[in-house]
Amino acid sequence: MTVVRNEVITLPTGLGDAPSSVDLAAAEEFLRMFHDAHPEAGPLGQRLTQVRTEIADTGTYRHTPQELAYGARVALRDSGWCTSGVPWRRLKVRDLRGLRNAAAVAAECVQHLRLSTNNGQIQPLVTVFAPDGPNSPGPCVWNEQLVRYAGYRDANGKVLGDPRYAEFTDAVSRMGWKAPTQRGRFDHLPLVVETAHEGPKLFTVPRDVIQEVPLEHPELPWFVELGLRWHAVPVISNMRLVIGGITYPAAPFNSWFVGAEIGTRSLADEGAYAVAREVAERLGLDVRSERTLWRDRATIELNRAVLHSFDAAQVTITDHHAEALHRLAWLRSRQRAGGNRPAFRVDAVTAQRARLGTPARFTVTGSEERAAERTEAHGSRLAALLHKRLGA
Repeated sequence: MTVVRNEVITLPTGLGDAPSSVDLAAAEEFLRMFHDAHPEAGPLGQRLTQVRTEIADTGTYRHTPQELAYGARVALRDSGWCTSGVPWRRLKVRDLRGLRNAAAVAAECVQHLRLSTNNGQIQPLVTVFAPDGPNSPGPCVWNEQLVRYAGYRDANGKVLGDPRYAEFTDAVSRMGWKAPTQRGRFDHLPLVVETAHEGPKLFTVPRDVIQEVPLEHPELPWFVELGLRWHAVPVISNMRLVIGGITYPAAPFNSWFVGAEIGTRSLADEGAYAVAREVAERLGLDVRSERTLWRDRATIELNRAVLHSFDAAQVTITDHHAEALHRLAWLRSRQRAGGNRPAFRVDAVTAQRARLGTPARFTVTGSEERAAERTEAHGSRLAALLHKRLGA
């Protein structure tokens, strides 16, 4: 899965910094698009009048469930993240716009992971939480994906685990996360969910919800000795969903892995697990010069192992050749007109937060912390039940 859009925006830094009003032109463009696709939804003029009045009165408006589902599906289809074979028109959209508390958001992120895993038959999903409003910014998830592996840096700068998340690991450790006593290469990082009234909160993802695939090679018996594995579902969790001028800062979504995302980018790459050299040495290749192409040959075997292992475990995956054909078809048919089409977007600050664990999206004052404590103490029964189910 590859980011194809990376625009820089200004994010809210406090409770008063949410957008003052929804862009009416963006709302109207989306509603026309929706009604063109769904004439059974009723008169467009009537809906436009309703939304104009709502924006004039409140500064925002609320999508109908049908509008939300359509917008999320189009955003995933047009984003380039939708891997080949995903039936975007039937993509399931979980409408959880009523959830703003961190514990409830974290619990439903866990539920998203459980539902999408589906015993290996990966189910594409989008879960949409509360949007940004004029006076009530929505929650956000710091993590790049719901499942990421910790990186532990020692005094010499050497990293055990995933070096891409070494700084994030340090950040959550300072926030109170306790690493396992026996640190390993594939320790699961906690979720960080931030809300305007609570600040950032840590939540453990239950181990039994995370399906992982141990990697083996179809022809190399020694490959299992490398002890490699990877999680089954790529749930992107830090991209904002924008539909008709409304921003949903927490809208986790998934399709399924492209094998090269694991084999090439996560395992072979020198900036990640960097196991290509070890594989090459095991293969007896000459690693003294890049001109021998040892790295290419090792990476091919890593990708073969990933595809073979996922297939053997009956976990949905696609290969980069099938994905390349899909991308070419997508580029040919991609809708390019109009800057207000539904989209999943990531900005520089959000991407930094996912890797470094900083900066926080909101600044919570002492009075806001006390208000948050009262809110949590007297929160809804649903949030309490979800919090209990998560075990946080």
